[in-house]
Amino acid sequence: MSSELREPDLPRTAKVRTGPLRSGWTTGTCAAAAAKAAAELLAGGQAPADVEVALPGGQRVRFPVERAEAGDGWAEAVVVKDAGDDPDVTHGAHLTVRLQPSAQPGVTWRAGEGVGTVTKPGLGLEVGGPAINPVPRAQISRAIGEVLDLGTAGVVCEISVPGGERMARKTTNPRLGIVGGISILGTTGIVRPFSTASWRASVVQAIDVIAAQGLDVVVLSTGGRTERAAMRLLPDLPEGCFVEVGDFTGAALRQAVADGLRRCVFVGMAGKLAKLAAGVMMTHWTRSKVDLDALADVTAEAGATPEVVEAVRQANTARHAYELWREHRVDAAPSLLCARVAGNLERFAEGRLQAEVVMVDFDTLEPVGRAP
Repeated sequence: MSSELREPDLPRTAKVRTGPLRSGWTTGTCAAAAAKAAAELLAGGQAPADVEVALPGGQRVRFPVERAEAGDGWAEAVVVKDAGDDPDVTHGAHLTVRLQPSAQPGVTWRAGEGVGTVTKPGLGLEVGGPAINPVPRAQISRAIGEVLDLGTAGVVCEISVPGGERMARKTTNPRLGIVGGISILGTTGIVRPFSTASWRASVVQAIDVIAAQGLDVVVLSTGGRTERAAMRLLPDLPEGCFVEVGDFTGAALRQAVADGLRRCVFVGMAGKLAKLAAGVMMTHWTRSKVDLDALADVTAEAGATPEVVEAVRQANTARHAYELWREHRVDAAPSLLCARVAGNLERFAEGRLQAEVVMVDFDTLEPVGRAP
């Protein structure tokens, strides 16, 4: 493989666990459980020992409540995060939610102690607002709405995480302009353990199954949301052709070539595609960073003004760069980025695999670029 297209190896000191890894819960799910417990108290109920909340996909899960108390015009509850076997810096964090009645319908969000504030664009959140991502906001609102009527009156929801500012130093938050603490995250509500060995093995096994069925195409996506987008884009393909590859694109391509597959479709968002366009085949955030110079080059190739090119080069995130493309109508840039990725995937596979790349929007998951 070309030295320019790289997939870092495991450190020699890495320990490989052979047994199954236990999944855990996101900060968003734990905050939703704490919010529901607080809502039950605010509604005049007793302090619950446990609560049941819905995950974004609809599955319902029950959580123990560490603490719940109420005072004059407020209620507060705590749920302790269990991240399973993932080496998550927020494992054991006390997700604390305080609710207060509000005359404004719906939920008004506040960042308490240990929850970050957004200071830069490019995160899909309001600058100056709390770092509580959209999916957790919807999940928490649903949990509160199962107890309180949010249509006629609402609540102020303040989320705190004691020690969150210290935890955030071990994350990318400071680099992304999130100050003062952690983010409340989660797109599925579940933390799936990051194990290089186990994830690689699952990817390899999935591609082996595709080949064993006599199929010659694999559709790679980086996560659950992009996989759903891929399935909508390619409804005629069997479900078994879709592989949630995570960060292990290089391993997936090697196995696809070894198994004789002839075609690969990669569906992703701007961040992962920017890394792949720069030739990085192992895209976990601890191993690589988004190459903003590469995105600036694509912006220039798309015919943008020098001012826009420089704005992209100075962007906070790949999402920020994509937002700049939309703002300034640099409509050709997503497909040009996809073309660079497709070329790199084919070179990594030494020409033995035809690659098609689709870029989808962060929010709508609709395709915004494609190559070839």
